Order: sequence, then structure tokens, then C-alpha cells
Amino acid sequence: MDILKLFVALAFGYFLGSLNTAVIVGKIYGTDIRFHGSNSAGLTNTLRVLGKPAAVFVLIGDILKGTIACFIGLLLGVYFYSGEAMDSLSLLAAGAGAIIGHNWPIYFKFKGGKGALTAVAVLFMIDWIMGLLCLVFFVIIIALTRYVSLGTIGATTLIAVISFIPIFEHTLYFNIFVCLMALIIIIKHRENIQRLLSGTENKLTF
Repeated sequence: MDILKLFVALAFGYFLGSLNTAVIVGKIYGTDIRFHGSNSAGLTNTLRVLGKPAAVFVLIGDILKGTIACFIGLLLGVYFYSGEAMDSLSLLAAGAGAIIGHNWPIYFKFKGGKGALTAVAVLFMIDWIMGLLCLVFFVIIIALTRYVSLGTIGATTLIAVISFIPIFEHTLYFNIFVCLMALIIIIKHRENIQRLLSGTENKLTF
């Protein structure tokens, strides 16, 4: 029964995550965001190509779908305990599904974004302290370098590392979840990494 609930959580998260907000907003504006700018269906590219109002809609949409998916995961109520540590496996499954769906949306020929914003929303739902640490580190890196991609990669790596610190009281399943999601996000940023190394990555203008 728990396996079925986990499958439902993963599937629900995936189909919800596949509602790629950047693609939807882009179509409302009469353009396919995946073929402009950096060709990424995410917040940063929407900001550069379509401007601030469109980016606000993407910001809200990506946060909402990650949050709603996690609420459904919580309602399904599959938990795992290890000593004093406890995690909702159904929440982790729904969150993973939302991130995967954002990156590879079934409604848009599996060509989506990079999953960072949805992943942050999911992380806040699982552990708001770690989510806050992730966000603060992200902002610091951007303030110092103005590279959004570097901030995303750095914050993602930080969370993967600190997830193993016992003080956060999470189970091995959470560690696996964070590491897999970090790996997905970093792989999706491989072109950004190449541009960072060659010095051709676009900087954020304030």
C-alpha cells in the first residue's frame, strides 16, 4: 500500500511539475522561451527575454507547483523513521516528481527548465532551515559574482553536503533525494559550467 502511495505521489508531482510556467507564460506572450536567449524554460531566461512582469508569473508558478506537490505528498502520509530522524517519503517522492517534471515536461515534448526554483520550493517544504541556508548562499554568490548559474550550482552543492550533518535529523532517504536532485540540476547546468569556465557566461544586471 505504501509503495502505491509513493508511486501516486511521484506521478502527481511529475504531471504537476510538467506544467512548465516559463513555457506557458512565453506562449501567452507569443513566443517559445525555449528557443530564445539561453533556450532554457526557466526564471532567469524569462527575465532576460520577456522582462520582469513575465518573470514574476514564472516565479510564482514554479514555487506553487513545487509547494502543492509537497502538500499532496504530505497528505499521502508515508513516513520513514531512523532513530530520532524522520522523513515523509511521499513528500520526497512528490517533490522529486515535480522537479523531474519541470525539467522534462510531458506536455512540452520533454524540453523544460533546469529545476532550481522548483527544487528550492520543495526544499523549503521539507526543511525550511536548509531551504533558507540554500537561499542565503545563493544570494551571496550572485551578489559577489552576478552569475545566477554559479549561485545555483554553489547552493545546490552546499545543500547536498550539509544534508549529511546529523543535526538536521534527516534519514538516508533524504540524503539520497538531495544528492539526486543536486546531480540533476548540475547536469542541466552543464552548458552554463562550460561558459563559466570559458568566461562567456551572461551576468545578471541589477
